[in-house]
Amino acid sequence: MTMECISVFDMLKIGVGPSSSHTLGPWRAAERFIAELKDLDIFEKISSISVDLYGSLSLTGIGHATDLAVMLGLSGADPEYVPVDDIQGIINQIKSSKQLNLGNTHLVSFDPETEIVFNKNFLPFHANGLTFSAHYNENEIYTSTFYSIGGGFVVKEESAENVENDEIKATFPFPIDKADELLAFCKQENKSISELVYENEKSLRSEEEIDKELLRIWDTMLECIYIGCHTEGTLPGGLNVRRRAYDMYQKLKGDLPYENPKEWIQTIRKTKVYFRQILKWVSCFALAVNEVNASLGRVVTAPTNGSAGVIPAVLMYYLVIENHKASDKEIKQFLMVAGEIGSIFKKGATISAAMGGCQAEIGVSSAMAAGALCELMGGTPEQVTVAAEIAMEHHLGLTCDPIGGLVQIPCIERNTMGAIKAINAAELALDTDPKNVKVPLDKVVNTMWQTAQDMNNKYKETSEGGLAVAVNLADC
Repeated sequence: MTMECISVFDMLKIGVGPSSSHTLGPWRAAERFIAELKDLDIFEKISSISVDLYGSLSLTGIGHATDLAVMLGLSGADPEYVPVDDIQGIINQIKSSKQLNLGNTHLVSFDPETEIVFNKNFLPFHANGLTFSAHYNENEIYTSTFYSIGGGFVVKEESAENVENDEIKATFPFPIDKADELLAFCKQENKSISELVYENEKSLRSEEEIDKELLRIWDTMLECIYIGCHTEGTLPGGLNVRRRAYDMYQKLKGDLPYENPKEWIQTIRKTKVYFRQILKWVSCFALAVNEVNASLGRVVTAPTNGSAGVIPAVLMYYLVIENHKASDKEIKQFLMVAGEIGSIFKKGATISAAMGGCQAEIGVSSAMAAGALCELMGGTPEQVTVAAEIAMEHHLGLTCDPIGGLVQIPCIERNTMGAIKAINAAELALDTDPKNVKVPLDKVVNTMWQTAQDMNNKYKETSEGGLAVAVNLADC
């Protein structure tokens, strides 16, 4: 049986917020649907399109901008590159004209009010299902169903036992499904985790491309932090949530000049930091990212959009507080380790809050960041997995209960907590002899998945339980 080989660039995708499973995934599904129409040679014949959303995509779809995502995807906009300032204009044009420029080349009839249907029932395969229907030749219809399974990954169900995902099929020299296999390869090859991951990535692309893409991911993260720290006001969506990263940053910043994000890092390095300030800086970085995410800004799924702030906040902590001499080498190292840890959770459990609650998002992102930081701090491969295990162990059972279906409360604050826990977990792991560890990483991955299966569905990104029903939206 061929193992599922997931690249770092599958785990760390660049896209538009607020949700990887509810925004980026449906967006990518729309792109794949267009490709299917072209492959079937019916694209030019399409007269109208309709979309059915199911389960969690329906229950929290408005708050997660799922309706906007399918429109943007069908319009041919690329989530990695579309200017975020253009998004509202595209949506307004579709709503006013009741037409959609399919694939940016072919006008079809499309009224979002009637042709995006929110079905509260769940499809059997996954909580995030959506079906596209294309009408052509007067009375013919082509339909295709996709599932957004978390982190921007999209699959089609062929049968309960056979799922296709062309994005992640590959052959690695060191195929890894579990942490034990990762550690065995590290020992066999006498390599660190990041070195082993680099060898796998080289089977897919050139060293130059790997390095370039890793730094593009970091540049996107850094820009996201920078924008969040320099933007004030209220988040969209109706909850009237005031941005806090700007206010925190104003209290923390020094008076040294800077003109861009790279110079900004040098400025922060020159500020005095004590324990309390470290907590505030890390929290500020995480808040900044997820406030940008909540505003339909461009972020990096890490491994999801709802948990996008943890990894950049922890990496920024390392760069501006822990190691002022850190360079691109450490940035690439961190991202590769984080991606590998995330892939183990995806294979053994889930990174979809609609399937596993917030432990699948903030819990996994905290584990990814903890393991990556541990390696940068000199941890052995065994200690890296200990760090990831500690971080996840203390997120087990975390529910997903967004108020109003928006990726704001409690999602944004949870990123700050996940980042702080990641740093703590890395430090604990560095002082731990792996021989004395009672719960290995694979055990906690299995436990997380069992917990996800036992969790009541109302706590899995449906806004039907927890804080989502405890707070009266009229009072916000």
